[in-house]
Amino acid sequence: MIDRRRSFRLFQIVLHGILNNYVLLGASVAFLSTSLGALPVVFRVRFSARLHDITMGICAGVMLGATLFSLILPAMDRFGGEGLHNASLAVAGLLLGGGFLHVANRFIPHQHFFRGAEGSNSEAIRRLWLFVFAVGIHNLPEGMALGVGTGTGDEGISLPLMTGIGFQNIPEGMIVALALVAEGFAARTAILVTMATGLVESLGVILGATAVAFSAALLPWGLSASGGAMLYIISSEMIPETQKNGFEHQATAGLMVGFCLMMILDNAFQA
Repeated sequence: MIDRRRSFRLFQIVLHGILNNYVLLGASVAFLSTSLGALPVVFRVRFSARLHDITMGICAGVMLGATLFSLILPAMDRFGGEGLHNASLAVAGLLLGGGFLHVANRFIPHQHFFRGAEGSNSEAIRRLWLFVFAVGIHNLPEGMALGVGTGTGDEGISLPLMTGIGFQNIPEGMIVALALVAEGFAARTAILVTMATGLVESLGVILGATAVAFSAALLPWGLSASGGAMLYIISSEMIPETQKNGFEHQATAGLMVGFCLMMILDNAFQA
């Protein structure tokens, strides 16, 4: 009977942690913003390479700012603030998150958005499912990072992080949809797949919030590991995407604008 009561109490704690308003809003933002990116496929809109690079640069800057201000710095605060020991713990969590994605990218067959398939036996995976799987690998850590952040219930962490990831998801969803159409898939298929990748990110939100709901001690580790995962995604996926069309300077300017925008928004939410 005692074990049942403890289990039920634990279930209540976890349920309360993952069903707070910020977690639910974060899961909705993850899905809707990604799905919104598929609209150009519906209206057959085309974007220039210059605009693509600038937009991705801005998104990379926004995500870099969200990673720093909403994940890494809050992680250090929850480890105890300043000091070599606390900074070392934050660095360890950051390296764990980035290292996990590095291992996943190395050993799991995957596909970058435009750079083709990588990994062992990737040719055996059908094009559509490979693409879905690839985007899922990319989106799940983003969703978990958002879930960890919103799981804190802290408005100053949750709102900037939702803003940053939501802003970044729109062009990312557009890239997924347009790439699938370019590969010969029907517009309806491209839209449904884009929506599915948004659901994967929403699932990540719930998983991240569930993890930190089990124990408050996991929260700083979750924040720092999520920060490391996001840094890895920014460096390995987003920044290279801004450099492929020959508009590096414009993309770099966009990155700086995005970072500054996130800095302003973070301070506005903290006010």
